[in-house]
Amino acid sequence: MEQGDAPRERRNAYRVALVAFPGVRAFDVSVITEVWGTDRTDRDAPAFDLRRVAPETATPVPMRGGLSLLPDRTLSWLPRADLILVPGLDDHVTPAPPPVLQALRRAHARGTTIAALCGGAFTLAQAGLLDGRRAITHWNLVDLLRARHPEVTVVPDALFIEDDNIWTAAGTAAGIDLCLHLVRRSHGAEAAATIARSMVTAPFRTGTQAQFIEHATPHTDRDADALAAVREHALRHLHEPLTVADLAARAGMSPRTFARHFTAATGTTPLRWLLDQRLAAAQKLLERTDLPMPEVARRAGFGSEVTMRQHFASRLATSPRAYRAAFSAGSATAGSSPIAR
Repeated sequence: MEQGDAPRERRNAYRVALVAFPGVRAFDVSVITEVWGTDRTDRDAPAFDLRRVAPETATPVPMRGGLSLLPDRTLSWLPRADLILVPGLDDHVTPAPPPVLQALRRAHARGTTIAALCGGAFTLAQAGLLDGRRAITHWNLVDLLRARHPEVTVVPDALFIEDDNIWTAAGTAAGIDLCLHLVRRSHGAEAAATIARSMVTAPFRTGTQAQFIEHATPHTDRDADALAAVREHALRHLHEPLTVADLAARAGMSPRTFARHFTAATGTTPLRWLLDQRLAAAQKLLERTDLPMPEVARRAGFGSEVTMRQHFASRLATSPRAYRAAFSAGSATAGSSPIAR
């Protein structure tokens, strides 16, 4: 133990490191702590062991607003972590301590998954970990990231993105999206949904951060209300062969107008949104039931097991059977993800 009053490590828990140094954002620290630092094993959520890691443990890490964070492990604990998280920064050009940058480089070389929330991408860029790789940050910081780190391929509108086992997320709430996605990736959709329900947030959001970039305020909310009603209808009828034309007719729009308004409102196309919902429905059925594959495919709206298998392969890099083997309630291997990076 590095500190006398530090909590004891939980056996067989998924080990998560929150890397802290002066200037990290309190909001991102709170998100990470809420997702991985709360014990929800009484609701069948996975056991996590979250550690606050810094160059030293004796000095609290100051944050904006008079807050501080007391580390409970030094950087020497990082080789034990299954996942390393870097919060965003209050000042996005804050230089990270050299020991932190060195530790992050070593962790990536070991193959440890690393994720940065919001402006945490600047820290990874300082470490050289984003050179030649795709990354994202808050839409208002995209130009700054490009200017300061031209070696990075900045993707302007994603909510989160992965490249070579390094994850980055857009601003603020997108950090929640990324954290829940990382839970879903390692422990399954039901585990992520359990945590999301506890946080009173959506298990996942579709689309990109383009939907949040500043635009002129619409003159009316009528179209938004119609689109929301269409999405609710679609979720109740996923097992039916829905088409864009069907949804457009329900919204009282032409298919072309409907697609344009839908993409502006959600950041994704109607077909992509439907596919996301059907994949989520199939994942839940695979985790919660022992229904045969053709019935799972029918209920999720894929029509056939072959079609469902094709979409699992293209979007999740696994098969429905492998997903069930890893994440079903009775699986002995639950928690070991078959989903490729």
